[in-house]
Amino acid sequence: MFVDEVEIEVIAGDGGNGMVSFRREKYVPHGGPNGGDGGRGGSVILKADPNLSTLLDFRFQRHYRAERGGHGGSKQMFGKDGADLVLRAPVGTVVTDLETGEVVADLVYPHQTAVLARGGRGGRGNAHFATSVHQAPKFAEKGEPGERRRLKLELKLLADVGLLGYPNVGKSTLIAAVSAARPKIADYPFTTLVPNLGVVRVDMDKSFVIADLPGLIEGASQGAGLGHQFLRHVSRSRLLLHLLDVSGLSGRDPLNDFEVINRELALYDTKLAALPQIVVLNKIDVLADPSELEPIEQALTAKGYPVFRISAATGTGLRELIFETMRRLETLPKTFDEAPQGKVVIQVKPTDDNFWEVRHPESGLFEVVGRAVERRVAMTDVENEEAMERLHRLLERMGVLQALREQGIRHGDTVRIRDIEFEFQDEAVLDSEIEAIEAARKERRRLKRS
Repeated sequence: MFVDEVEIEVIAGDGGNGMVSFRREKYVPHGGPNGGDGGRGGSVILKADPNLSTLLDFRFQRHYRAERGGHGGSKQMFGKDGADLVLRAPVGTVVTDLETGEVVADLVYPHQTAVLARGGRGGRGNAHFATSVHQAPKFAEKGEPGERRRLKLELKLLADVGLLGYPNVGKSTLIAAVSAARPKIADYPFTTLVPNLGVVRVDMDKSFVIADLPGLIEGASQGAGLGHQFLRHVSRSRLLLHLLDVSGLSGRDPLNDFEVINRELALYDTKLAALPQIVVLNKIDVLADPSELEPIEQALTAKGYPVFRISAATGTGLRELIFETMRRLETLPKTFDEAPQGKVVIQVKPTDDNFWEVRHPESGLFEVVGRAVERRVAMTDVENEEAMERLHRLLERMGVLQALREQGIRHGDTVRIRDIEFEFQDEAVLDSEIEAIEAARKERRRLKRS
């Protein structure tokens, strides 16, 4: 089965939690904090494997999670880093983020890798937070959550030459005649249901890759027939061979077929329609009168297209066609350069670590969104009073509390960050309440004395 488009979810490993620990040794009465850091979570990595030709493996498993980092230990022992999860895909795979629509990776070289989701960093142990003023911190950071992404993987074949044409015009026969590829060939429409690649060797040091792709019909740019399944692959080509059936057996007009196919290309992608084309008049072996081709040739050459007469079945005209194709390819720029030496890694653009904003979706509720704030909350032990005091100081320094006040937050309103909700306590209100309580105590003491 040929699969060229799948949707998956990847989840990187969470970082390990930091440790709260104190030095406990004989003859050391006042040992300080010695909690170690957690290990980094594993990342999800996609690697281009030249031995694969389909995305079939992703059809049966859609969710992938990397290993989380180990927790820190006492005596400042660090937790183990989580193992990366390496997924393999064919060369030519394009990865798109389903939430943003952004293309995050395009694997065009063998063994090229892309980091799809970064593992979370490990939380710091309490040894990190010891200062001259606070010598015995009783809190540590939790591990940072790993990134989570929903992605679409598309396979776009890397071929120098793409074969265009209506179903059953002889594309599979042509590729079988000029290369070692052996596609399925039969006399009925839509024989080619999956793309086939063949290497055409012109001489000892010259060759090119040709793609025998599913046939186009009218409406393919809107998905009719095999639609985008075809157009996705031909978009990688540098040169197009446009095959026309001139035998007269199909009952169609070759010139009309030519216009229909080119119109579908332009509707799908104007860059694709602008690729150079060589028009190939196929099945001349069954023509009773070869002079019938002259009006077709004149109409096409008048538009600037080179035209070749061939019979893929008997081999007539194939040599001239192959040499002209090679000559044209040598004058065209390559879509991708040769694979560079060494490891080629694509670092997927992470979410902005400094962005955050305050939202006010309803009365009494305020939301703070953004990686900068959410990460700090996720790495805070909300059950630990000292850790919450540190989080309060961090939010104050970042300007989050001031932004909440500017949005009109009041004492007792709810603040939601990630999946955690807090009750906002205004320091001015708390100070006034404390002053009122203290004043009431003084008044009771005065009355008792009197």
